[in-house]
Amino acid sequence: MTMHQLSSIVRHSKKRLGRGHGSGKVKTSGRGTKGQKARDSVKPGFEGGQLALVKRLPLLRGKGRNTSMKGKAFPIDITKLHVIPVGTKVTLETLVKYHIIKRGVTKVKILGKGKLKHTLEILVPRSHE
Repeated sequence: MTMHQLSSIVRHSKKRLGRGHGSGKVKTSGRGTKGQKARDSVKPGFEGGQLALVKRLPLLRGKGRNTSMKGKAFPIDITKLHVIPVGTKVTLETLVKYHIIKRGVTKVKILGKGKLKHTLEILVPRSHE
């Protein structure tokens, strides 16, 4: 096997368009004939005058907007409340302290899935969805 030096590798220069017969790309310069793509550049997302996909999907519009949980209550299974000690008053601050919800949640809905083995006083705001 022979080792190649970097200087021995042949590098071809980019083909220059529309620079005479010697360039190999004359007249239309590889763009075919006529039409928008032969004359101008087409903007990304342009669909030939049809309403663009971005505008057809209203829920996905806007930068970094997550509207899926806006105004809705955060669901919590009753089985997740086992980590809270007996007799504790369950508030939003308590749920954040025991890592059941994240900071910033304003409404909570406690679901009846499972059973709670000890008593807790629940004082969390809920929504009537």
